Amino acid sequence: MSRTNAAIWYAQDGYDPSVKGINGRRVAGESFLKGFLRHADVDEFVLLSHSEATIAPVRALAAQLRADVPLRHVGLLRPAGIEPVSGVFFPSPNYAAETWRRAPFGTSAWSICGITHTTSTTAVMQGMFDLRMAPVQPWDAVICTSRAVQASVSYQMDRVDDHIRAHLRAEPPPRPMLPVIPLGVHCADFAPDPAARAALRARLGVGPQDVVFSTIARLTPHEKFDPLPIYLAMQAAQAQLPGQKLHVVFCGQFRDAYARQVFEVGAKALMPDVGFAVLDGASAAERKAALSGADVFMFLIDNIQETFGLAPLEGMAAGLPLLVSDWDGMKDTVPPEVGFRVTTRSLPGPYLAQEALRYQGGTDSYLQYCASASALTEIDQAELVARILTLARDADLRARMGRAALAHVRARYDWAAVVPQMQALWAEQEALRAAGPGRRYAADALPVAPSPTHLFASYPTEQVSLKRERFAAVATPASLQEVLAARNYEGLKRMFASPAQIEAVLAAVQAGAADLAAVEAACKMTPLQAARVVIWLLKYGFLRRI
Repeated sequence: MSRTNAAIWYAQDGYDPSVKGINGRRVAGESFLKGFLRHADVDEFVLLSHSEATIAPVRALAAQLRADVPLRHVGLLRPAGIEPVSGVFFPSPNYAAETWRRAPFGTSAWSICGITHTTSTTAVMQGMFDLRMAPVQPWDAVICTSRAVQASVSYQMDRVDDHIRAHLRAEPPPRPMLPVIPLGVHCADFAPDPAARAALRARLGVGPQDVVFSTIARLTPHEKFDPLPIYLAMQAAQAQLPGQKLHVVFCGQFRDAYARQVFEVGAKALMPDVGFAVLDGASAAERKAALSGADVFMFLIDNIQETFGLAPLEGMAAGLPLLVSDWDGMKDTVPPEVGFRVTTRSLPGPYLAQEALRYQGGTDSYLQYCASASALTEIDQAELVARILTLARDADLRARMGRAALAHVRARYDWAAVVPQMQALWAEQEALRAAGPGRRYAADALPVAPSPTHLFASYPTEQVSLKRERFAAVATPASLQEVLAARNYEGLKRMFASPAQIEAVLAAVQAGAADLAAVEAACKMTPLQAARVVIWLLKYGFLRRI
């Protein structure tokens, strides 16, 4: 299938961890943006955002990576300007608001494609509900980054649809497509550095026969992974490895002092015979050292906050064998030839129903919700100890798995392989959109955003269009400029019309334009523009009705 372009909906929060803080969603967004700029088969890059100024970082990045491809900005107030591009890529699954932005132009004006990241927050779960009630079309999509998250999203949509049938006694509207397309990495970024390897191992006192297990992740036991089962397994394995020492290296950032205490005090108490180090995840050099100095990349996640697991791809790109939990996206990304997936178990739905109700109702925080689910998720301890021992004892196996991991990630998860999959999806969406019927909504009467003077039409004495009224200018004690300066609309960075337009309308009436049509002609304005200015001039006494 041919490849199709999409306008990238851009806000810095979705793509820039250096400004907004490191988390999986922003790291993945930044990686996608670089991958798209490097590998997209397009004639132009189109960025859709609130203002031209917001995309300056992307312009600089595009000039560095693909200077030969033009980049065009389109403002969100005029989204139809993305043409001839006919799709929008949105960096989240929560794009109900974007379907309403599209509605006045017609539901088939363009397709929308979102993507999953964390799906366990109330915001995302409510967003999924909102998506089922919004004017979503069969040519829209939510990319699910793993089969696990696809099943999770489908489950919630099934429950929403059950509600629609029972509550509204109607069949649910069309669902968006839910294709599985993984996240990607730029493999070359994670090539190991021999000097960094030697330096880290010397710093940690790692002997020639010792084995280093590294993890790169946010260091929070509540919403990433509980380290204590790892410590228990490592200590148990260490007892069976005379003459060989295990080392655990965590590279990341602590959420707070509480998290630091859990990680550091727990390590000292539960694995006293195992080497332990924490590296600063905010440092690119330390992240490189954590990968370069490792013998095994370890990612033992037990938390519902995780939906894909980008870090294991980075470990594979560094040529490392993997030791991961059999959890969410890692069920897809980690086949047996590249590492071990350790069995995980959780309880059926009724056993944690109270946690869902406590979180949804505001009694529990998100951290409490995730921590409760994590506490009741088992990573098989005996299996974990056995896998640690196998990897520690068999350097040849580690080498074979590492080579297989590198080949695997290059073939399947480099952005050079992933971006074409996304473009093929956009082409499929375009084929459906072109063939499907659409509906155009009145711009002033959207159910989620009606015009305030529709919604509150009962508040004033009357509503007037001004089309049949005549007016004249009034000599006022204060000038227009003085009133505008005193009112200072620009302090809110939002005005109903520009000062130049207001001045032009007042000048036109002073020159004899006595009705709305005359003002429109004199000022080259639309009826809506002219009426907005005239009613303001009436409000402030610069005009009077005749």
